[in-house]
Amino acid sequence: MTFEVVSALAGERTGIALIELQTADPLPVITDMADRADVVDFDLLWKGESSALLHVETASPSILQPVLQSGIPIEMPFTVRNGEATWTVTAASSRFSEFGQLLDELGIEYTLEYVHEIGHTRADDILTDRQREVLLAALERGYYATPREATLTDVASDLDISKATCSEILHRAEGSVIRWFADEHTGDARAQLAADTDTR
Repeated sequence: MTFEVVSALAGERTGIALIELQTADPLPVITDMADRADVVDFDLLWKGESSALLHVETASPSILQPVLQSGIPIEMPFTVRNGEATWTVTAASSRFSEFGQLLDELGIEYTLEYVHEIGHTRADDILTDRQREVLLAALERGYYATPREATLTDVASDLDISKATCSEILHRAEGSVIRWFADEHTGDARAQLAADTDTR
């Protein structure tokens, strides 16, 4: 079951949201939400076989309180799946710290997935943190030197991971770098590379 919050407005006492519900059978969920004591106003705007669009006003918008108090806008839409919301926010570091403190005070558990500085380029997005870590370790160890100064086993040993895991991470990282290079510097080759990687 997934809720996509299309838009939301947080007030001091209530929160209003336009929500798209996606589930195998929306009716029981809709009935449950409409009957909740903390729901002040509820409108079913549209319903399909496995989705529905809802307008909800709640008297306990705890998930939106940190947003209101810290003054940090959340990018819309955001997804709530199995009780876990995924947010993307842009803010000064001081406000971002305050945001984290408010989440802690309200007892809202959270995981910080990544932080990017404003102005980062697309090149900053092509690798996961783990891929970047392993790729840089391999580079520093001399795995990409000519002649090669370290084997895959050496790199894996330095990182305390298996050779197979190291190989898989490096392979994915190398593929991402190559695809990025093709996107940036070629035209016809870009389309060909995308087709090749999709059919592997």
